[in-house]
Amino acid sequence: MSDFGWTEEQELARRMLRRWVTEKLEPATDALERCEVPPYELMRDLVRTFALADLARASFERAAARSAAPTEGESRGGVMGGGDAALQALLVIELCRVNPGFFMAFGASVGLAGGAIMARGTPEQRRRFGLPLVTMEQIGAWGMTEPGAGSDAFGAMRTVAREDGDGYLLSGQKTFITNAPFADLCVIYAKLARDGDQPEARPIHAFVVERGAPGFVQGPPMRKMGMHSSPTGELFLEEVRVPRDHLLGGEALVAARDGARDVFHGERTGMAPMALGIIERCLETALAYSQQRVTWGRPIAEYQLVQEKLARMFMHKQNVENLVWKQLALQRNRRSMSPAEASATKLYSARAATEVALDAVQLLGGNGYMQEFRVEQLARDAKLLQIGGGTDEIQIANIARWLCRD
Repeated sequence: MSDFGWTEEQELARRMLRRWVTEKLEPATDALERCEVPPYELMRDLVRTFALADLARASFERAAARSAAPTEGESRGGVMGGGDAALQALLVIELCRVNPGFFMAFGASVGLAGGAIMARGTPEQRRRFGLPLVTMEQIGAWGMTEPGAGSDAFGAMRTVAREDGDGYLLSGQKTFITNAPFADLCVIYAKLARDGDQPEARPIHAFVVERGAPGFVQGPPMRKMGMHSSPTGELFLEEVRVPRDHLLGGEALVAARDGARDVFHGERTGMAPMALGIIERCLETALAYSQQRVTWGRPIAEYQLVQEKLARMFMHKQNVENLVWKQLALQRNRRSMSPAEASATKLYSARAATEVALDAVQLLGGNGYMQEFRVEQLARDAKLLQIGGGTDEIQIANIARWLCRD
């Protein structure tokens, strides 16, 4: 890609993705939104159609041959474009134009759970646990949030792991976890407890917990405002025994906070292409409708109040698009956004997507409130972008803390 545009090859890939979305995802969205079927077989169809699992395996084997951990592109997106950040962004945009919840489930399995294992696991853990996730052979969940530990994920964490013989016993509860009801593998973050220590001083470590482990209960899908295509649930751990080789990284010498922060960073910067997909679709729908809808003998697009909304929607599209370009340019140069930039990207993109989607509902009037035009679904889905991965308020605090640092 150039600094401000897709290459011809990327445009071709985008057209191919849009065809799959139009032919496969869009017709299935009503059933997905009603939770009649989980999204995973359709996700596997996407992977098969574009040979994404082959790309992921090739990327993994290249890293294994180097006896090194995969790069960020390899670890977080091997199945989402073979490590090509621009193709990964296009995949996110195209899926989120129609069904952000579908991408949420896909990204949580491949990018969050699979990416965490690929980035922080031992070579054996990457092959045993990570590879099946990034090739979609298995479904993954990333277990960080707890009932009393949302935005304060580290400080208020109550899930504990205690050394016991040749393994660990995990006890606690996780909530609002994407894919929790159906996951084959869960990356669970817990505080390692030792005799006499204080809870706030306990190091945080990540463990791989497999479906069916004694004492491990995966709750049913929760009812939500939006993102209905993305199953969300709770995870309950009661003295769940995990072998020592399920400790991510293989040793308890280095705490997992930095790895979790890396995932948070990736999740926050990854909100921009999600928001862009929502904004693109809402703007297109609202513009087409306002040019066709006639009141008092004139298309409503000719009224200034409508034009103001359309202009703001276009402004948000331009700004979020530029944030995507910036992120891709940094990745090409093997750089990344600062924590403040990542928080600012998420804060602006999430607010912009929510505003644009609600304005699309308003411009379409009664039709916008109906499911037929899809903007009501996108409005409900967009709201989660302001909550998941750290609320707007947390992003503001992060930005201010960075600006005021010594």
